[in-house]
Amino acid sequence: MQDFLAGIISQRLQLSSKSVNNTVQLLGGGATIPFISRYRKEMTGSLDEVQVADIQKELNKLTELQKRKESILKSIEEQGKLTDALQKKIKDTFDSTILEDIYLPYKKKRKTRATTAKEKGLEPLANLIFDQKNQNIELQIEKFLNSDVANKEEALQGARDIIAEWINEDEQARKKVRYAFEKGAVIKSKVARGKEEAGAKYSDYFDFEEKLSKCPSHRLLAIRRGEEEGFLRVSISPDEEEVLYQLDNVFLEGKGEATEQVAQAIEDCYKRLLGPSIETEFRNLAKNLADQEAIEVFKENLRQLLLAAPLGQKRILALDPGFRSGCKVVVLNESGDLLHNSTIFPHPPQNQTRKALSDIENYIREFKIEAIAIGNGTAGRETLSFIQDAPFSKGLEVFMVNENGASIYSASEIARNEFPDKDLTVRGAVSIGRRLMDPLAELVKIDPKSIGVGQYQHDVNQGSLKESLTQVVESCVNSVGINVNTASKHLLTYVSGLGPTLAQNIVEYRSDNGAFSSRSQLKKVPRMGGKAFEQCAGFLRIQEAKNPLDNTAVHPERYKLVKQMADDLNCKVVDLIKDQGLRNQINLKQYITEDIGLPTLKDIKEELGKPGLDPRGSVQAFQFSNKVKTMGDLEAGMRLPGIVTNITNFGAFVDIGVKQDGLVHISQLANKFVKSPADVVKLGQQVDVKVVEIDETRNRIQLSMKD
Repeated sequence: MQDFLAGIISQRLQLSSKSVNNTVQLLGGGATIPFISRYRKEMTGSLDEVQVADIQKELNKLTELQKRKESILKSIEEQGKLTDALQKKIKDTFDSTILEDIYLPYKKKRKTRATTAKEKGLEPLANLIFDQKNQNIELQIEKFLNSDVANKEEALQGARDIIAEWINEDEQARKKVRYAFEKGAVIKSKVARGKEEAGAKYSDYFDFEEKLSKCPSHRLLAIRRGEEEGFLRVSISPDEEEVLYQLDNVFLEGKGEATEQVAQAIEDCYKRLLGPSIETEFRNLAKNLADQEAIEVFKENLRQLLLAAPLGQKRILALDPGFRSGCKVVVLNESGDLLHNSTIFPHPPQNQTRKALSDIENYIREFKIEAIAIGNGTAGRETLSFIQDAPFSKGLEVFMVNENGASIYSASEIARNEFPDKDLTVRGAVSIGRRLMDPLAELVKIDPKSIGVGQYQHDVNQGSLKESLTQVVESCVNSVGINVNTASKHLLTYVSGLGPTLAQNIVEYRSDNGAFSSRSQLKKVPRMGGKAFEQCAGFLRIQEAKNPLDNTAVHPERYKLVKQMADDLNCKVVDLIKDQGLRNQINLKQYITEDIGLPTLKDIKEELGKPGLDPRGSVQAFQFSNKVKTMGDLEAGMRLPGIVTNITNFGAFVDIGVKQDGLVHISQLANKFVKSPADVVKLGQQVDVKVVEIDETRNRIQLSMKD
């Protein structure tokens, strides 16, 4: 069965059957996506993480489909209606929509108009009419009149109800209507009666229609939100006359009274049963596609945010700005430990500027501060100016840090466990400082969807969103590599092969026995079995280890190979790491075996040249324009520096230092056609923008990056 499913996945994803089959085997054996894509390239044909994840997703879908088939077969068999042909048809189907079409006639139903008509004995009349061979049905109707069926019209209505249900359950009819929706469905929205004023933010959709296949994801999600909030009335449908024409061609034969009755049943079926059913199907399909697009945007934004350059291990003074409640100040050492916290009041209404300056200057001197982090929320810009204008800021690096999600962290169980005796504001300031030091290590503590990068994250399928974002976090953590002696439990949780229990065990072992001195020592951690060690070891780093390979991405299973390379060059492993000339002498082809190919050998050679190197680069300080501090300072035509804070399908949002991010619409990102904003800008990128329009009433700023 596994080989059979792998064959289907191979066709769907257009990947080598051997690569897919091996990947399915690895996944079945408990291997993780990061491990497979990094350390099993020969088996997978060098599939990347996205391709491995796609295989896993398709495998899960097919596994669920198999379970559904078994359930359907059992249900039909219990009804005594399962034939060999029907069984084969179900087993040979690998499309969930078609499978449900096949099952529909056998599905247990609530009481319907058709079942009521059948109870009245009208099914033979429906058969007679639907057959359309005897067009003179007047005489036949008399046979069906009784205490339950009072007259001719009631008999005909019951027969039409039965026929309508048959047509609704007919596979060909459903395919016809589904095809019509696929080719020509139009989404229409109207304002709900009396909701014009309350729903003004949806005014663009008060009288809107667009071909469904052309409706972009952000627009569809906006329309759906307007509908759910009760401001819009939405419908999705193709041309009704065309659909009825197609159905008539399938079911109508000849002319006469019977055919006329079938025609009426077809129209009733489409309007009452088939049309609404397929509309629901396409609503869900369109929603799923829109969700996927929105989730992809969120994933890419999250990846960029998590992989933002860290400042590194420096002593940091962090401020969570505020006006009336003051600015919370914390001092962190090189490891992110809290050394001191206090509150200063440099802004109105207290205006204790001189004391605030004195306090900060004392902290800088006493704790040997190397950098200052300032949250970008309320009073952020004012606090930045206050610090930058102070004499003590000379020679210090000052950074404004995006604090989205800091309040979520500060109220979380993680924060309470870390700082049980500190209030929310102190915890938030700590988070701001640690984000500057290492964004990845701090942001893993926050639910990804609360970080605030993406579009309509609360409207998409939350299960799919959580699964996708968790994979992104895992990918980022493992691509960077984690220092096992400094990483928190929360960071370790995302390392390949670990999870909450092993992460906690590592932290406790480290606390009881001191820092790890080698990767092999990880095997002593309680519950660290061979499989878990295999999956995690290559992603954990140990600085100053006796074996220098413990601080690289070279997997322990390849240490002997590297030792052989060094021996063949009459040197030590440490010499290979230090000397590029020696590495250039390695003839990779002589180390190819049945299990080890050039992809792995090239990775090993590359890793030898960058032990312990953080792939994220280094963070750069940024300076807003001194000309503007509020929206009132803006003028059309101004050119200003800014930082990209969010990327959506329709453009990028840029912080220009006025508390309200401006939008650079996709049409204003460049002087050429832009298919996706992500092709032009990255999260956190420093850009120059021009102010196009300011709408203070709606709190909107239009920007341009053209020219």
